[in-house]
Amino acid sequence: MKKIEIIELINRAVKSKEMCRIFFKYNYHYSYHFPLITSEKLFLSANEDDFIIDGFTVRRFCDVKKVEIKNDKCVEIIKCEGVFDNIKLPEIDITDWYSVFLSLSELNINIIVEKENLNDDECEFAIGKIEKVLKTKVIFKHFDADGIWQEDCYEIPYSQITSITFSSRYVDIFSKYV
Repeated sequence: MKKIEIIELINRAVKSKEMCRIFFKYNYHYSYHFPLITSEKLFLSANEDDFIIDGFTVRRFCDVKKVEIKNDKCVEIIKCEGVFDNIKLPEIDITDWYSVFLSLSELNINIIVEKENLNDDECEFAIGKIEKVLKTKVIFKHFDADGIWQEDCYEIPYSQITSITFSSRYVDIFSKYV
């Protein structure tokens, strides 16, 4: 799909509150999203997983290779269950990564920052909290797979970020035990 078509479909989904099946360049599988707001380069969506909303993600339009509006029995069930109606839109400025991190730092919550790639050796995943927001990068304090906070912070350049996830089951539950 062309970038303009992708942006048009995602903006249509925002206006009409539709669920999308989105294919990303760095993943072989698609995922389901309710796009909520867009900017010129980014979009914020609620992540749908088995009839529930599992957090929010900010992603780049340039990483999307295909979008489809989903319209099937699952969408009918989601509407009947009021899943979309229960989404509380977070107040996040998604103008660019800098504004996203500033907004999230005000919420003082743990988040996931990812650099995704089809080559697993080039992927990076960090879960933790924002220490400092700079113009071109974020200083990020993270914990490891054992829930141990690491002493050294990551400096993550915005140019390497493909997504930021927050308020997901994984982030929220893991964060209770670190």
